[in-house]
Amino acid sequence: MALVTLPTDIGFVGLGNMGLPMFSNLTRKLPSSSTVHFYDVSSETMEKSLKESGAACRLNPCSNAREVAEKSDFLISIVPEGQHVRAVYLTPETGVLAASDLSGKILVDSSTIDTATSLQVGEETQKRHPKAFFYDGPVSGGVSGAAQGTLTIMLGCPTTDTHLPLLSAVFLLMASNVVPCGGPSLGLTAKLCNNYLSLTISLANAEMYNMAIKSGMDPRLLQSILKISTGSSRNNEQQNPVPGLSPGTPASKGYKGGFKIEYVKKDMGLAIEAAKRVGAKICIGPSVRESYMEAAEDPRCAGLDAKVVYRWLGGDEEWAEKL
Repeated sequence: MALVTLPTDIGFVGLGNMGLPMFSNLTRKLPSSSTVHFYDVSSETMEKSLKESGAACRLNPCSNAREVAEKSDFLISIVPEGQHVRAVYLTPETGVLAASDLSGKILVDSSTIDTATSLQVGEETQKRHPKAFFYDGPVSGGVSGAAQGTLTIMLGCPTTDTHLPLLSAVFLLMASNVVPCGGPSLGLTAKLCNNYLSLTISLANAEMYNMAIKSGMDPRLLQSILKISTGSSRNNEQQNPVPGLSPGTPASKGYKGGFKIEYVKKDMGLAIEAAKRVGAKICIGPSVRESYMEAAEDPRCAGLDAKVVYRWLGGDEEWAEKL
């Protein structure tokens, strides 16, 4: 990649579970001559960010998203849902688009939201600030990937976009991969498709291993067979839902940490909604979503990593002691 000059002023809005570690990586890797202007609805979180980010660059806490936008040349937002994205960008007087002049500025929303909201914000950006540039850029890799700086960024732009080198240079401070996906909302399309498949495979693996273990089979042997068979998957090899088969993962640590099972309702719901929006027939998504939702209501599973669905199915977590 050709050398790219990083923006001197970068904005960051949203310091939640994903945003805070991304913010920390960004501020640690930017040069001291750079300034990151940032905002979160939680003043406590903003204070924590000032104290714990380990920033090498200058930090400037702002009072709202509009102020961040006015002081930045490149802005990243990452918030929980579509309603929050609309609030960040469209709120009169304090939203990003309330800024007096965004000419030449790059705005990237990395939230996992519905494609309709992203397209709406993009259209409003062009209407109010025709010389500004809005992109969807959702992330994949979870909280651990955000902390380690190994995320994958899926950008809603083509490979020919003139801003791609700059977009890549900034996001590679927080990620390992930056992938242009073709055009507006297609970054989100890629993310929703990935989540749909990943969550479906996780449930299928949990069901399949539960069946094998109850039949008396050593799951380690089955795992090794799957690695060289048509059932091979990253989920089986690196993120197995059965405790002990993927050391160091939430499943092997009491399902603590990782992607909370309560989040599945939103992510699968967004994927199903996206499919309906474009007239794509789906068969298994609704039942997969319902299973996770039922598991999330089980006191044994609530608040834990989504792969705890194995526990909800009645999976034996102490299988190794019985072999």
